[in-house]
Amino acid sequence: MFGTQSQRDLSLEFQSQIPILRPSIHTRRANLTVKFQDLYGFTVEGNVDDVNVLNEVREKVRQQGRVWWSLEANKGANWYLQPSISEGIALKSSLKFSALANAITLKRLIRKGIPPVLRPKVWFSLSGAAKKKSTVPESYYNDLIKATEGKVTPATRQIDHDLPRTFPGHPWLDTPEGHAALRRVLVGYSFRDSDVGYCQGLNYVAALLLLVMKTEEDAFWMLAVLLENVLVNDCYTNNLSGCHVEQRVFKDFLAKKCPRIAMHLEAMEFDVSLVATEWFLCLFSKSLPSETTLRVWDILFYEGAKVILHVALAIFKMKEEQLLITHHVGDVISILQRTTHHLFDPEELLTVAFDKIGSMTTNNISKQRKKQEPAVMKELDQRFRRLNSLKLDDK
Repeated sequence: MFGTQSQRDLSLEFQSQIPILRPSIHTRRANLTVKFQDLYGFTVEGNVDDVNVLNEVREKVRQQGRVWWSLEANKGANWYLQPSISEGIALKSSLKFSALANAITLKRLIRKGIPPVLRPKVWFSLSGAAKKKSTVPESYYNDLIKATEGKVTPATRQIDHDLPRTFPGHPWLDTPEGHAALRRVLVGYSFRDSDVGYCQGLNYVAALLLLVMKTEEDAFWMLAVLLENVLVNDCYTNNLSGCHVEQRVFKDFLAKKCPRIAMHLEAMEFDVSLVATEWFLCLFSKSLPSETTLRVWDILFYEGAKVILHVALAIFKMKEEQLLITHHVGDVISILQRTTHHLFDPEELLTVAFDKIGSMTTNNISKQRKKQEPAVMKELDQRFRRLNSLKLDDK
């Protein structure tokens, strides 16, 4: 696709992907709730203010697109794939400087958003998916799909159960063709990695990857690199140990970065897992508007799993004053859900996530994970023993 289209063609395609939303005069006057489709086909419900925000965001995306096209014209189509400064001491000083300059530019650009038409290409390259795919025969995905046809496992049964519940009403995902494509990606991966198999939440992640990447095979490799390289280990295994660890780490950082909120929630006996489990397993795809989710994923595929913690903390931070006057667990959940569902401006979220939350280095986060792992494993072991004891009692 990208090899055959000129830069001008790509730019025109990019522009055509971003319509201006125009609610009716009656709607503007009445300020009623309106429904409209976003760039990826999802039906969005909001008021006229939300429509105006989306239009402003899309104008910023257009402006950002022009920056990407300019860089591609000046530096070359794949300028961001130049060797990293860490790829060996054999690089000359001039090349090291060039790579460093590109890395700084790229990080800043990605945080501002990747143009939708470039997203499949940039994700596939920078995430490591292209490199991962290159290590196996070209026919790997097709062979895998053929080998799994007709096979029934606990994973395939759960996948079949979840397909109709994955973004119901979407004009492509919720069709026989969409279900079939999503099923092949999920079933294929369940056989590739039997330790993961299939976990609820992956259906939403894979579905969104399909919409962005356009082809099943590319979506499959993006799912593979996400689970095997980008996210922490064991997030989607049977006991979800990685997800439990991440929630404990999140709770620790919430106490450090938002101490007033953490103390208030602890006094209310509010468990952050009530909201964080879905955020971490679905990577915000069920919570945030799709265009905002994909802006988070832009950074996730380049900077790694720490982005999930940054964004989760930002959601709490943005509603600090409202959360501090709550008295019931249900009120906390309601505030957070309303907030996420109407976060149409990614800049608002990402500014808080990276400018107001403060630094959280990968090294520091890794230390916190190692610190929490023993407690999580002990808790899961105790739970396993209790379940076995109950089963024996039933017998």
